[in-house]
Amino acid sequence: MKAVGYQKSLPIEDREALVDFEAAKPEPRGHDIRVAVKAISANPVHYKVRKRAAPPAGEFKILGFDACGVIDAVGPDVSLFKPGDEVFYAGSILRPGTNSEFHLVDERIVGNKPKSLSYAQAAALPLTSITAWELLFDRLGAVPGKSLDPRTLLITGGAGGVGSILIQLARRLTGLTVLATAARPESQRWCLELGAHAVIDHNQPLKEQIDKLKLPPIGLVASLTYTDRHYKAIAEVMAPQSRFGLIDDPPEFNVGAFKGKAISIHWESMFTRSSFQTSDMIGQHHLLDDVADLIDKGVLRTTMDQGFGTINAANLRRAHALLESGKSRGKIVLEGW
Repeated sequence: MKAVGYQKSLPIEDREALVDFEAAKPEPRGHDIRVAVKAISANPVHYKVRKRAAPPAGEFKILGFDACGVIDAVGPDVSLFKPGDEVFYAGSILRPGTNSEFHLVDERIVGNKPKSLSYAQAAALPLTSITAWELLFDRLGAVPGKSLDPRTLLITGGAGGVGSILIQLARRLTGLTVLATAARPESQRWCLELGAHAVIDHNQPLKEQIDKLKLPPIGLVASLTYTDRHYKAIAEVMAPQSRFGLIDDPPEFNVGAFKGKAISIHWESMFTRSSFQTSDMIGQHHLLDDVADLIDKGVLRTTMDQGFGTINAANLRRAHALLESGKSRGKIVLEGW
C-alpha cells in the first residue's frame, strides 16, 4: 500500500523530511478495524513528533492521526462497526499513523462519519474535536446547556484547529462568554464567524484589552499555544478560584504564578485514553458520534480551511511548513491517493 513517512528527523525544507514509500497492508486483530483512508488532516503534533522522534535505523515512521474513510475489514472482537461503514477518528500515538492507504485503529476511539460532510470536511474534525471537548467539559468542568454561566472563557490561539472547534462548542453548548485571541485580522474575523463574543490580540498587553471589554470574570482559560509566553499575563487577569487548562508543551511554566488565586491547572491530552487503555476509552467513540450528530443538525460546522490536494509527501511537506510557520487557520486537509 502507499504510505508517507520518514527515516530521519530533518528540517521540512529537506525533501527527505517526508517521503513516499510502499508498506505492507496491515491485518486487523481484536478490536481493530481496518480503514481504507479517504482523507486526512495535518496537525501541529505531527511536526513536533517528526522533529523529535526518529525511527530505528532503516525503518520508516508513518505520521498522521486524523482520518476519514471506509471500513474494509474488522477484527474478531469488533462489535460497533462492520465493513462498508464510513468512519472518522484521531488514532493513537502508539501506533502507525494515518498517512497510509489502509490503517488499523481500535473501534472504541472511532465515530460514525457525519452524513452531511465530505470525507475531507470530516477529516478536519476528530483530533481537535476530542481535544476541545475533553478540555472544555472534562478538564475545565464547563457546564453543558445554554443556561447563563456568569464567567468568561478565554481561548488563546482561537484561530487554530483546536480553537476553531472549541469556540463553537463553548458558544453553542454552554452559557459562557467566549473571548478568543488572534493576532492577524483574518484570524480575528475567523474567530468571530465561529461564534466568539470578542477577540483580542495576544501580541498586545492582555489586561488593557480585556479591561476595555467589560466582560464577566475570566473563570476558565484554554491555553492552546505559546503557554510559556502568556501564562503570567493570563494569571493576572483570571478570577480567583478559576481553572487554567493547557494542551501544549511549554518549555517554561511555573505554577506558582497561579498559587495566590488558588487557580487549578489542568492538562489535556486526547491520547491519554488510547495510550493507557482506560476503562472509559469508549467515551471517545460516543464523543465523536455526538460531534457528528451536532454537525448534521447544523449546530457545529467543519473547521476545514484549506485543501492541499492528494495525500503524498510533497503536499504533506507543504502542510507541515505552513503549520510550523504559525500562520495556519483552521485545519489543512488532504484527500485521495
